[in-house]
Amino acid sequence: MAAIDVQSEGPSARTVGAILDDAAERIAAAGVEDARSDAEVLVADALGVKPGELTVESAGEVGEEAAATIERNVQRRVEREPIAYILGRAPFRSLEIYVDERVLWPRRETELLVEVGTQLPEGARVHEVGTGSGAIALALLSERPDLKVTASDLSPEAVEAARENAERLDLDLEITVGKGLPESVEAENVDLVIANMPYVTDETIFDRSPEIQKEPRMAVTGDCGEDGLGVIRSVIAETPSGWKLAMEHDTHHGPAMRELLRDATTLQDYEGDDRVTVGYAP
Repeated sequence: MAAIDVQSEGPSARTVGAILDDAAERIAAAGVEDARSDAEVLVADALGVKPGELTVESAGEVGEEAAATIERNVQRRVEREPIAYILGRAPFRSLEIYVDERVLWPRRETELLVEVGTQLPEGARVHEVGTGSGAIALALLSERPDLKVTASDLSPEAVEAARENAERLDLDLEITVGKGLPESVEAENVDLVIANMPYVTDETIFDRSPEIQKEPRMAVTGDCGEDGLGVIRSVIAETPSGWKLAMEHDTHHGPAMRELLRDATTLQDYEGDDRVTVGYAP
Protein backbone atom coordinates (compact mmCIF):
# COMPACT_ATOMS: atom_id res chain seq x y z
CA MET A 1 0.00 0.00 0.00
CA ALA A 2 1.15 3.55 -0.70
CA ALA A 3 2.43 5.55 2.24
CA ILE A 4 0.74 8.76 3.33
CA ASP A 5 2.08 11.54 1.13
CA VAL A 6 2.42 14.50 3.45
CA GLN A 7 3.23 16.78 0.51
CA SER A 8 0.16 15.91 -1.60
CA GLU A 9 -2.19 18.68 -2.59
CA GLY A 10 -5.95 18.58 -2.89
CA PRO A 11 -8.94 18.98 -0.62
CA SER A 12 -8.68 15.56 1.00
CA ALA A 13 -4.95 14.85 0.72
CA ARG A 14 -4.23 15.32 4.42
CA THR A 15 -7.61 15.30 6.11
CA VAL A 16 -8.07 13.17 9.20
CA GLY A 17 -10.62 11.05 7.38
CA ALA A 18 -8.34 10.32 4.43
CA ILE A 19 -5.33 9.52 6.58
CA LEU A 20 -7.42 7.34 8.87
CA ASP A 21 -8.85 5.35 5.96
CA ASP A 22 -5.39 4.85 4.49
CA ALA A 23 -3.93 3.76 7.84
CA ALA A 24 -6.74 1.29 8.51
CA GLU A 25 -6.37 -0.24 5.05
CA ARG A 26 -2.64 -0.74 5.40
CA ILE A 27 -2.85 -2.18 8.91
CA ALA A 28 -5.60 -4.56 7.81
CA ALA A 29 -3.49 -5.70 4.86
CA ALA A 30 -0.78 -6.65 7.37
CA GLY A 31 -3.20 -9.12 8.97
CA VAL A 32 -4.26 -7.14 12.03
CA GLU A 33 -7.83 -8.08 12.99
CA ASP A 34 -9.05 -4.83 14.54
CA ALA A 35 -7.23 -2.59 12.10
CA ARG A 36 -9.70 0.30 12.13
CA SER A 37 -9.53 0.60 15.90
CA ASP A 38 -5.72 0.55 15.86
CA ALA A 39 -5.67 3.19 13.14
CA GLU A 40 -7.98 5.42 15.17
CA VAL A 41 -5.77 5.06 18.24
CA LEU A 42 -2.59 5.93 16.33
CA VAL A 43 -4.09 8.90 14.49
CA ALA A 44 -5.74 10.25 17.64
CA ASP A 45 -2.51 9.93 19.61
CA ALA A 46 -0.56 11.91 17.01
CA LEU A 47 -3.23 14.62 17.03
CA GLY A 48 -3.43 14.76 20.82
CA VAL A 49 -7.11 13.80 20.99
CA LYS A 50 -9.13 10.76 22.04
CA PRO A 51 -10.15 8.26 19.35
CA GLY A 52 -13.82 9.14 19.82
CA GLU A 53 -13.08 12.75 18.93
CA LEU A 54 -11.72 11.97 15.47
CA THR A 55 -15.13 12.02 13.81
CA VAL A 56 -15.67 15.58 14.99
CA GLU A 57 -12.50 16.75 13.27
CA SER A 58 -12.51 14.35 10.33
CA ALA A 59 -12.70 17.19 7.80
CA GLY A 60 -9.75 19.07 9.30
CA GLU A 61 -6.35 18.90 7.67
CA VAL A 62 -3.40 17.28 9.41
CA GLY A 63 -0.14 19.19 9.72
CA GLU A 64 3.08 17.83 8.28
CA GLU A 65 4.61 16.94 11.65
CA ALA A 66 1.55 15.01 12.82
CA ALA A 67 1.22 13.30 9.43
CA ALA A 68 4.84 12.20 9.60
CA THR A 69 4.30 10.81 13.11
CA ILE A 70 1.22 8.92 11.94
CA GLU A 71 3.10 7.49 8.96
CA ARG A 72 5.97 6.33 11.15
CA ASN A 73 3.69 4.71 13.71
CA VAL A 74 1.43 3.11 11.12
CA GLN A 75 4.47 1.51 9.53
CA ARG A 76 5.52 0.13 12.91
CA ARG A 77 2.04 -1.38 13.33
CA VAL A 78 2.19 -2.82 9.82
CA GLU A 79 5.37 -4.56 10.95
CA ARG A 80 3.27 -6.01 13.79
CA GLU A 81 4.88 -4.10 16.63
CA PRO A 82 2.47 -4.09 19.61
CA ILE A 83 0.48 -0.88 19.72
CA ALA A 84 1.42 -0.49 23.40
CA TYR A 85 5.09 -0.20 22.39
CA ILE A 86 4.25 2.31 19.68
CA LEU A 87 2.32 4.49 22.12
CA GLY A 88 4.72 3.77 24.96
CA ARG A 89 1.89 2.97 27.35
CA ALA A 90 -1.00 0.62 28.04
CA PRO A 91 -4.10 0.79 30.24
CA PHE A 92 -4.23 -1.62 33.17
CA ARG A 93 -7.08 -1.49 35.67
CA SER A 94 -7.31 2.22 36.56
CA LEU A 95 -3.66 2.93 35.75
CA GLU A 96 -1.68 3.88 32.68
CA ILE A 97 1.47 1.77 32.57
CA TYR A 98 4.45 2.91 30.52
CA VAL A 99 6.00 0.08 28.53
CA ASP A 100 8.75 -0.57 26.01
CA GLU A 101 10.78 -3.50 24.73
CA ARG A 102 12.22 -4.16 28.20
CA VAL A 103 8.94 -5.64 29.43
CA LEU A 104 5.75 -7.36 28.36
CA TRP A 105 2.82 -5.02 27.85
CA PRO A 106 0.05 -5.77 30.39
CA ARG A 107 -2.98 -7.66 29.09
CA ARG A 108 -6.55 -7.33 30.25
CA GLU A 109 -6.71 -10.99 31.31
CA THR A 110 -3.83 -10.41 33.72
CA GLU A 111 -6.06 -8.04 35.70
CA LEU A 112 -7.54 -11.20 37.22
CA LEU A 113 -4.43 -11.50 39.40
CA VAL A 114 -5.14 -8.06 40.83
CA GLU A 115 -8.71 -9.17 41.58
CA VAL A 116 -7.34 -12.02 43.70
CA GLY A 117 -5.12 -9.65 45.64
CA THR A 118 -7.92 -7.19 46.36
CA GLN A 119 -9.76 -9.91 48.29
CA LEU A 120 -7.01 -10.17 50.93
CA PRO A 121 -7.63 -9.02 54.52
CA GLU A 122 -6.41 -5.62 55.64
CA GLY A 123 -2.66 -5.32 56.07
CA ALA A 124 -1.85 -8.55 54.21
CA ARG A 125 1.63 -9.02 52.73
CA VAL A 126 1.96 -9.69 48.99
CA HIS A 127 5.01 -10.38 46.84
CA GLU A 128 4.96 -10.50 43.05
CA VAL A 129 7.55 -12.63 41.30
CA GLY A 130 8.45 -11.54 37.76
CA THR A 131 6.92 -8.10 38.01
CA GLY A 132 8.01 -6.85 34.57
CA SER A 133 6.52 -3.38 34.12
CA GLY A 134 5.22 -3.50 37.68
CA ALA A 135 1.61 -3.33 36.46
CA ILE A 136 0.16 -5.99 38.77
CA ALA A 137 1.91 -4.89 41.96
CA LEU A 138 1.27 -1.20 41.26
CA ALA A 139 -2.41 -1.73 40.48
CA LEU A 140 -2.81 -3.73 43.68
CA LEU A 141 -1.00 -1.10 45.72
CA SER A 142 -3.11 1.63 44.12
CA GLU A 143 -6.41 -0.12 44.90
CA ARG A 144 -5.41 -1.50 48.29
CA PRO A 145 -2.90 0.91 49.86
CA ASP A 146 -3.26 -0.94 53.16
CA LEU A 147 -1.49 -3.97 51.72
CA LYS A 148 2.26 -4.49 52.06
CA VAL A 149 3.30 -5.12 48.47
CA THR A 150 6.80 -5.91 47.18
CA ALA A 151 8.01 -7.18 43.81
CA SER A 152 11.03 -8.68 42.08
CA ASP A 153 12.23 -9.66 38.63
CA LEU A 154 15.17 -11.54 37.17
CA SER A 155 15.77 -8.81 34.58
CA PRO A 156 17.54 -5.61 35.73
CA GLU A 157 16.00 -3.84 32.74
CA ALA A 158 12.50 -4.86 33.79
CA VAL A 159 13.13 -3.73 37.36
CA GLU A 160 14.28 -0.38 36.01
CA ALA A 161 11.04 -0.07 34.01
CA ALA A 162 8.94 -1.02 37.04
CA ARG A 163 10.70 1.54 39.21
CA GLU A 164 10.05 4.19 36.58
CA ASN A 165 6.35 3.34 36.61
CA ALA A 166 6.24 3.43 40.39
CA GLU A 167 7.84 6.87 40.37
CA ARG A 168 5.44 8.19 37.70
CA LEU A 169 2.46 6.92 39.65
CA ASP A 170 3.86 8.12 42.99
CA LEU A 171 3.47 4.66 44.50
CA ASP A 172 5.97 3.37 47.05
CA LEU A 173 6.79 -0.09 45.73
CA GLU A 174 9.95 -1.93 46.80
CA ILE A 175 11.33 -3.75 43.75
CA THR A 176 14.42 -5.96 43.73
CA VAL A 177 16.44 -7.81 41.11
CA GLY A 178 16.53 -11.55 41.61
CA LYS A 179 15.39 -14.96 40.42
CA GLY A 180 12.30 -16.34 42.12
CA LEU A 181 11.50 -15.36 45.69
CA PRO A 182 14.13 -13.07 47.25
CA GLU A 183 15.67 -14.35 50.49
CA SER A 184 14.23 -11.38 52.36
CA VAL A 185 10.74 -12.45 51.33
CA GLU A 186 11.27 -16.13 52.17
CA ALA A 187 12.37 -15.11 55.67
CA GLU A 188 9.03 -13.41 56.36
CA ASN A 189 5.44 -14.54 56.34
CA VAL A 190 3.78 -13.66 53.03
CA ASP A 191 0.02 -13.98 52.64
CA LEU A 192 0.08 -14.23 48.84
CA VAL A 193 2.66 -14.78 46.13
CA ILE A 194 1.50 -13.46 42.77
CA ALA A 195 3.19 -14.53 39.55
CA ASN A 196 2.65 -14.15 35.82
CA MET A 197 5.60 -16.22 34.67
CA PRO A 198 6.50 -17.29 31.12
CA TYR A 199 4.28 -20.14 29.92
CA VAL A 200 4.67 -20.15 26.13
CA THR A 201 6.95 -22.82 24.66
CA ASP A 202 9.62 -22.22 22.04
CA GLU A 203 7.52 -24.21 19.59
CA THR A 204 4.05 -22.77 20.22
CA ILE A 205 5.21 -19.15 20.18
CA PHE A 206 5.07 -19.30 16.40
CA ASP A 207 1.38 -20.27 16.55
CA ARG A 208 0.54 -17.01 18.28
CA SER A 209 0.10 -13.44 17.17
CA PRO A 210 3.25 -12.04 15.47
CA GLU A 211 3.29 -9.22 18.04
CA ILE A 212 4.60 -11.59 20.69
CA GLN A 213 7.84 -11.89 18.72
CA LYS A 214 8.56 -8.23 19.55
CA GLU A 215 8.37 -8.81 23.31
CA PRO A 216 11.34 -9.89 25.46
CA ARG A 217 11.78 -13.61 24.87
CA MET A 218 12.88 -14.19 28.47
CA ALA A 219 9.47 -12.98 29.65
CA VAL A 220 7.52 -14.99 27.06
CA THR A 221 9.14 -18.42 27.01
CA GLY A 222 11.93 -18.45 29.60
CA ASP A 223 12.76 -22.04 30.58
CA CYS A 224 9.20 -23.24 30.05
CA GLY A 225 10.08 -26.67 28.71
CA GLU A 226 7.88 -28.72 26.43
CA ASP A 227 4.64 -28.19 28.35
CA GLY A 228 5.11 -24.50 29.19
CA LEU A 229 5.11 -25.09 32.95
CA GLY A 230 8.85 -25.23 33.65
CA VAL A 231 9.20 -21.75 35.15
CA ILE A 232 5.91 -22.04 37.02
CA ARG A 233 7.06 -25.33 38.59
CA SER A 234 10.30 -23.74 39.76
CA VAL A 235 8.44 -20.89 41.49
CA ILE A 236 6.09 -23.34 43.21
CA ALA A 237 9.03 -25.56 44.26
CA GLU A 238 10.85 -22.73 46.02
CA THR A 239 7.76 -21.29 47.69
CA PRO A 240 7.53 -22.35 51.35
CA SER A 241 4.96 -25.08 51.97
CA GLY A 242 1.53 -23.73 52.82
CA TRP A 243 2.03 -20.31 51.27
CA LYS A 244 -0.80 -19.13 49.04
CA LEU A 245 -0.08 -18.50 45.36
CA ALA A 246 -2.03 -16.91 42.52
CA MET A 247 -0.48 -17.79 39.17
CA GLU A 248 -1.43 -16.90 35.63
CA HIS A 249 -1.07 -19.64 33.03
CA ASP A 250 -2.12 -20.70 29.55
CA THR A 251 -5.76 -21.55 28.87
CA HIS A 252 -5.12 -25.32 28.77
CA HIS A 253 -3.01 -25.43 31.95
CA GLY A 254 -5.87 -25.42 34.46
CA PRO A 255 -5.91 -29.18 35.23
CA ALA A 256 -2.12 -29.36 35.53
CA MET A 257 -2.04 -26.30 37.80
CA ARG A 258 -4.60 -27.84 40.12
CA GLU A 259 -2.29 -30.84 40.41
CA LEU A 260 0.73 -28.67 41.17
CA LEU A 261 -0.97 -26.65 43.92
CA ARG A 262 -2.85 -27.86 46.98
CA ASP A 263 -6.54 -26.97 47.48
CA ALA A 264 -6.43 -25.15 44.15
CA THR A 265 -9.15 -23.31 42.24
CA THR A 266 -8.89 -22.11 38.65
CA LEU A 267 -10.46 -18.79 37.73
CA GLN A 268 -11.67 -17.75 34.28
CA ASP A 269 -10.76 -14.50 32.54
CA TYR A 270 -13.13 -12.07 30.81
CA GLU A 271 -13.36 -14.38 27.79
CA GLY A 272 -14.28 -17.39 29.93
CA ASP A 273 -10.91 -19.12 29.57
CA ASP A 274 -8.97 -20.75 32.40
CA ARG A 275 -6.35 -18.14 33.27
CA VAL A 276 -5.38 -17.97 36.97
CA THR A 277 -5.08 -20.76 39.51
CA VAL A 278 -5.07 -19.98 43.23
CA GLY A 279 -3.85 -22.55 45.72
CA TYR A 280 -1.16 -23.44 48.24
CA ALA A 281 2.42 -24.59 47.82
CA PRO A 282 2.64 -28.34 48.63
